[in-house]
Order: sequence, then C-alpha cells, then structure tokens
Amino acid sequence: MDHHVVPATGSSGVDIAALLLRLVLLLSTAFLAGTGVLRPLVDKLPRRLLIAVGLLGGVSAVAAVVSAFVVDLNVYALAVHLVLAAVIPVLIRWPSAGRWASIALIVLVVLETSLGRSGVDFAVDTVYVVGAALWFGVTVLSAGVPADRWRGTAFRLGPLALTIGGLLAVAGAVQLVQSGLGFDRRLYETLFGVALLAIVLLPIVVAVLAGVLLGGNDSSRVYRFGAVGVAVGFLAWSALAAIPQPPALPVPGVPLIADAVAGGARIPVLLSPQRPGRNLVHFPASAGDDLSAGVPGGLITKAAARPGAEGSWAEVELPPGRSELVVSKGTAETRVDVDAGDAAGPSIADADAPECASAALGGVIAGRRDVLASCPADVLSSEDSGSLVKLVEFLAGRKPSAITLVGDESPRGVAAAKLVRDTAARTGLAVREDPGADTALVVVSGWAGGYTAMSRAAESQRLKPTHQYGLYLAPWLLNGPIVNSVASSSLPLRFDPRDQLAVGYAVAVGNSFGGESPTLGGFRSWLGDQWRSANGDVQIFAAAQVNAMPMYPNEPHAIGMVMNRDYAGQWVPDGTIVPISAVLR
Repeated sequence: MDHHVVPATGSSGVDIAALLLRLVLLLSTAFLAGTGVLRPLVDKLPRRLLIAVGLLGGVSAVAAVVSAFVVDLNVYALAVHLVLAAVIPVLIRWPSAGRWASIALIVLVVLETSLGRSGVDFAVDTVYVVGAALWFGVTVLSAGVPADRWRGTAFRLGPLALTIGGLLAVAGAVQLVQSGLGFDRRLYETLFGVALLAIVLLPIVVAVLAGVLLGGNDSSRVYRFGAVGVAVGFLAWSALAAIPQPPALPVPGVPLIADAVAGGARIPVLLSPQRPGRNLVHFPASAGDDLSAGVPGGLITKAAARPGAEGSWAEVELPPGRSELVVSKGTAETRVDVDAGDAAGPSIADADAPECASAALGGVIAGRRDVLASCPADVLSSEDSGSLVKLVEFLAGRKPSAITLVGDESPRGVAAAKLVRDTAARTGLAVREDPGADTALVVVSGWAGGYTAMSRAAESQRLKPTHQYGLYLAPWLLNGPIVNSVASSSLPLRFDPRDQLAVGYAVAVGNSFGGESPTLGGFRSWLGDQWRSANGDVQIFAAAQVNAMPMYPNEPHAIGMVMNRDYAGQWVPDGTIVPISAVLR
C-alpha cells in the first residue's frame, strides 16, 4: 500500500533535478561575478585564485548549457551568459576590464531571475544577488590574498559586511511579508516556509557575527566565517522560484479545496462545510473511480454518485479541531490537513448537500474565504422568485391544460411551489401533480428531486405522449446531469450562459477543480457582489443534447467551425443552451 502523505499546507511538484541545477548555476555565477567586481581591491592574484576563478567560470558555463536542455531559457540570454562566464576568468588579470564584465553578469542574473517581477519583488531580488555576490567576492579574494596586501581605498570591508548583512536581512523580511504566509505553521512545516526562514534569519546571524568579529585587524575574516550563512540564504532565495507556494491554511467553516496525490494520480478534493460532524467530500468525474474518504482510525466511506450531481461523493465524520482527511484511490492513500474548529456547522439536508457544496466552490475559486453559513435551498431568492413568476406567465400564454408541478420539502422548494400555484391561479392555469399529455412540467425541487423528475419524464415520453407543452426547470437546476437527463428542457434565466462572464466562470471552475461543470449557485458565489450587476431580464433558454454534423476533432472541416463539443466554458456538457424567447416583460 502506498502511504503518500501530502498535507494541504505542503509543497509538492518540485523538480529536484531542475532545482539543483538552478542552485549550482546561480551560486557559481554569484561567486564568479562577485570576485570580478571586487578584483580592483587587490594586487596581483596568485595562481591558485586564477585557477579557482577559471573553475567557477567553467561550472557556470556548463550549468547554463545543461539548463538549456532542462528548462526553457532565452537563447540570447544564454549566449551572453556563456560569453561572460568564459571571458571573466581571462579578464580577471586586468582589474578594470574584469570588473565591468562581472557587473554585466550580475545584471544578467538579476534580469534572468526577476523576469516577470517588478516593484518590490525586483528590488528584493536585486539586493540578494548583488549583496551575496559582493560577500562571495570578498570571501574568494581573501582566501588567497592576505589583508595587508589589499589596496588602501575608501572602500572599507568592515562596514561593508554590516551593510550587506543588514540589507539581506531587510530584503528577507520584505520577502516574508510579500509571501503572505504570515507567522503560521507553514513557516516550519513546508519547504517554502523553511526557505523563507533561512532567507530572513541567516543574514541576521551573519550581520551579528560581523559586528562581533570586526574588532580585529583582519576585516576579511568576517566574510570567511559568514560565507556559509550567506551561501545557504542565497540558495534558499534562489530555490523559492522553483518551490510551489503552500496553499492557505484551512479555516474552520470554510469549504476546503486540496489537490491530493495517491498512486501517482492527482485527485482534486472538495470538503464542505469543514465543521465537526457530518461533512461531504466531493471528487470530480475526472478523478476516476474507486475513491474513498474518511478520517484516520475511523470509517472510510466509498465515494458514490448522487442524483443530479457530477462526480462522486462521500460522507465523513470530522472531529473538532485540526485533523486529517484520508483520501484513497484503490490501495493508494494520501492525507489532507483539515481544521473543523469547535463551532457547529449549518444544518444541511442530505439531498441539498451537493448543490450547497457546488455553490461554496464558486466562492473558494474566486479567492473568498467565507464561512459556509447557509445553502441555496434555505431560501427562495428574489431573483428566482421573479423568474418563476415570468415562467408561469409565459406558460399561461401557451395555454397548456395544466402545469404538472414537482417540488420538495426544502424551504426554497416549498416557497417556490406556493409561488407557482399562486401565479397559476392568477393567470387561470390549473396545477396538478400527475403527468398529462397536454401539460407542461415545472420542476422547482432541489438537484436530487429535479434529476428524478426529469428522468421519469423522459421515460414517460418514450412510452406515450406526455408533457407536450415542454419540460421546465427552476433556474438553480441548470446543471449538466439534470438537463442532460432529457433530450431538451427549458429554464428562465437572467443571464446568458454564452456571455463572456458566464464562460469565464465555467472555465475557472473547470481549471480549478478537475473539469467540473458550472452551476448557478457556484456562479453566484464566484461573482459575489457583482452578481447584482450581472442580473438581467428574464428569458427562456433551452438546453439540448445537440450534435449537428458530427465530426471528429481532427477531421478536416471549414475554417472557424468547431466540431468538437468537448471545449472549455460549456454550461451544458456535450450539448448547447440557447434563448428561445424574447425578454419576458
């Protein structure tokens, strides 16, 4: 059995080979460039220093060439790097020429490592590269040239040590603040946090050491003693770019998204509401089968499909406080850090739990960490009330013999059913519970009831004429498994699922959670306060499983024609949704 433990606060996905290559490249380059910059401070270099500089140039050049085969590098930057790494060991004999070539190499390293960064981040990178390079330069030169043979200039090595140590410490502190980690357990429980601590603490230790050792005549010994600390701090800073930043700590009551890895497979996990007691664990369909979830030492529940919902679902009982969620795929097992806190969670009906989790998912994807206090089925919103009124008025104009109404016992379902009955009575429409040939089916239940109602309607329509005036769903039932359970269904919507904003959400949820399909509750949570501005007038939209002119994705076809239905941003998987009415006034 593969017991692969991956805490939600951990760092994964580090390419060790690429990371080690990066560290060798940057460290050797920093030593080389720093030595060249400070070369004018000493007289003639002994043979062993010339050999050492040559070796540094060779290591830097070889590491740069090998890096070109491991990661994507700018060809021009690589060429310049190779030239400078080759010429600095030659020009080191001429102090002025060697200095300018070394300055150019430092600038190149700053630009290469800070690509895409600006402002404070760029300043921090510059401080670390320049400061560490100068420290390494003094270290190398002092190893072969005694202190009494350094040229007398206004450039004092003692004050420089304190300045470099202080600047590196300040830069490290700024990097810590910029990381967003704060002072929580991720600083010592994750590789990213440990690297940050090294960046902050080691320069402080070096600066204190410099202050202690500056009492003697040989100021260069400060650099020799502090070189290890600066080198480790520089390596930690260099590694940050290759180490994934750990996700935010789990917050009690806030649904949790995590990427678990079991048996070599990536498994997106959604846990809600993350409170003591019954919780729901959701896996997208892309995670595959044979999935289970539970707590260490407790019951492990096999994930199964739920009516009207995508993917698979498992119930777990979380203890109060911090614990772990065990996720299994076959015999492979992994664990995710969770924190249920001590407060009781909201009361969520079992039938409405998947819709509630999907709605919370939208807010989590948008970066909001709102405590889950209620679910969409707890209340009938004013927008949905208006949509249902307009739907019944639209049906009254079509004059079916009656409306076949399907509701449920949730507060939203009860309120919606009453609203439909009252509006139907006002418009002269009869309401019944049993299907009929010339009726219109209106479903205002939750996901589970909606899926069952539509599946039964599809079966009835296969056997005999039923609901010839159409199948209509409440807006919150716009969900792939429900609308795809029949050939065609209609919904009153206040937004167009084909608009840029709606497609943007569909792409975001698919990218963030294993290809999950969009839902109305998730869309509202994703938009937050912007939902009010996205609300438009009501139109009737039809969702259908349509595949006109079926063709394979790679089959030649006319320019601009998209024949593959499996593209990002779809609200109806393997289907389409289009308006079939004008705006309902």
